Amino acid sequence: MKKLYIYPYLLVLILLGSGVQAQEQPTLRDRANQLYNEYQYAKAAQLYERLVDSKKPRQNDLQNLADCYRKMGNYELAENWYVRVLEDSTSNPVNKLRYAEVLKANAKYAEAKKAFQEYAGKADSTNEINLQIEGCDSAIIWMKQPTTHKLRNESAVNTALAEFGGYTVGDKVYYVGEPDAIMFKNIYGWTGNPFLRVYTAKHNEGNILKESNIAEVSFNNEPYHVGPVASNKEGTTLYVTRTHPGKEVQKEKEERKRYRTKNLELYIYTNDNGTWNETPFAYNRVNEYSVGHAALSQDGETLYFVSDMPGGQGGTDIWYSERLLNGEWGEPKNAGPMINSAGDEMFPSVTKEGVLYFSSNGWPGMGNLDVFTAKGGKGDWSKAANMRFPVNSPADDFAYAVSDITNLTEAGFMSSNRKGGVGSDDIYSFTYLKPKFTVLLAGVTYDRETEEPLADAEVSLLDEKGTLLARKTSELAGKFEFEVDVEEAYQVLGEKISYIADSAFTNTNGLNPGDTVKVALYLDQLKQGKTFRLDNIYYDFDKYNIRKDAAVILDGLVKILKDNPTLRIELSSHTDSRGRDKYNMTLSQKRAQAAVDYLVSRGIARDRMIAKGYGESKLLNRCANGVKCSEAEHQLNRRTEFTVLEL
Repeated sequence: MKKLYIYPYLLVLILLGSGVQAQEQPTLRDRANQLYNEYQYAKAAQLYERLVDSKKPRQNDLQNLADCYRKMGNYELAENWYVRVLEDSTSNPVNKLRYAEVLKANAKYAEAKKAFQEYAGKADSTNEINLQIEGCDSAIIWMKQPTTHKLRNESAVNTALAEFGGYTVGDKVYYVGEPDAIMFKNIYGWTGNPFLRVYTAKHNEGNILKESNIAEVSFNNEPYHVGPVASNKEGTTLYVTRTHPGKEVQKEKEERKRYRTKNLELYIYTNDNGTWNETPFAYNRVNEYSVGHAALSQDGETLYFVSDMPGGQGGTDIWYSERLLNGEWGEPKNAGPMINSAGDEMFPSVTKEGVLYFSSNGWPGMGNLDVFTAKGGKGDWSKAANMRFPVNSPADDFAYAVSDITNLTEAGFMSSNRKGGVGSDDIYSFTYLKPKFTVLLAGVTYDRETEEPLADAEVSLLDEKGTLLARKTSELAGKFEFEVDVEEAYQVLGEKISYIADSAFTNTNGLNPGDTVKVALYLDQLKQGKTFRLDNIYYDFDKYNIRKDAAVILDGLVKILKDNPTLRIELSSHTDSRGRDKYNMTLSQKRAQAAVDYLVSRGIARDRMIAKGYGESKLLNRCANGVKCSEAEHQLNRRTEFTVLEL
């Protein structure tokens, strides 16, 4: 259970049960382990990477390195390192579970399902594992048939830090964010960022957020986390979640560490002629449990909230209180097993139509937290239904709230830490359109060498920003189809084990509903002795360090090596003929070695690669010493390639 995310702003104080003993000169491993035990994962990972760059790295070093990246949320690197961990047949079975989890987080649902099944075969199969497997099966189907939700990152308010929990009141939206450290000096040790505060932003008819400002001091003047916020429809009463500032009371244990935590509490703020007066929610019990994440029914008579109080279905449940005749809130009641699971439910919101939206990790889903919906009220609900893709993703998706409903559309805001965002948690606006006529994007995957149709290739549909829109597998004749919108640009990516991926760009400009646009993808098969060029790998003049744009291309090679674990390559660098021959040879060797070093840092064993610089000894055209050539002709010779040595 990700305790931090169950309550993303839960204050956790960590007391190490034991650690590295004081000594004059601790070893590199001692320093790495101490940083790991202190939850300084980024710093620990740097040291572990140095430790595992050897012919026989220690299993525990590899495991801790993989775990660092998993806990940092860098699931791509975590996956790479768990592959290395699992090469040892004596590895702890829990590593198979962690590997399955990061595969799922990387949207590799078929591979994740297999890993979950393998883990279940080595350990006691639990309902939790069965839910994960069911979620993988469902995700594959949902990504083939996306809903008509359109999501937009609200980049005008999102920052490199966390923003989430947009709640609309009139033309204003309340949300929660991590402030700039210049403004707030109190730092939350787990994230290294300031404690959460409440912000406001304006939004227009297009649901675009702008003019972000920190909200009133009245409910932001707390030592720890504040938010999220719910409100009555007039905006005169606010229900604010905050971390209790008093003594830590809850104690937990995990491995050799002891935790003391502060619980959450709910406060009600009423506006009296511009002054906010606060009242604690009558059922706060900070010595026993947390209360937060409020949502008010449209008629103002039912208050929903999240708590881990006794009598629930699992970890955190959705509860409700009804307003009494005297205006006070009645005794909390559990919202029932149709929506509450053995896992954790949170971030409820309700519409006037009696529709509940909430997030959960206890029902089958695409990621850790998925958005679910149910119809009903109080303790009587229909069975929780997953909102499917693209509302949900392999990441955490939560705080889904509808702000506007018409006959044709629904609009609102949600939050997610999915790939492609501005920071960690980001706010997204969404529009749900009733199904409409679309254009058909039809294509075929081919083997580049034989030009024969290639079946069972994984084909992904992406928008022009690279956001995943849908995914399916090509049929026996290599065919695939997607329904797409008119006047949009798309990228189609084809991938298959033992092949080099291919992509194509297209658009539907000027087309009408019912038209068809066609694409063809040619995948190149890996074969021993075959050489492949890595396009668009550039180096600064007279330099050999790996630039960010080159790293993106090399990450594609990481995937090829990871997907083909027996593959060994020679990675070579070439220059043009300008400059002295000896200098070009030395520079190209440094560039090839830098590329190999980068791949090692991404989890590829060094003994699977040979770095080779050829200088200007293998020109592709006539542009030898003394021959006058264009810049484009010289560029053709400046290249990075890899040759298959073993497969």
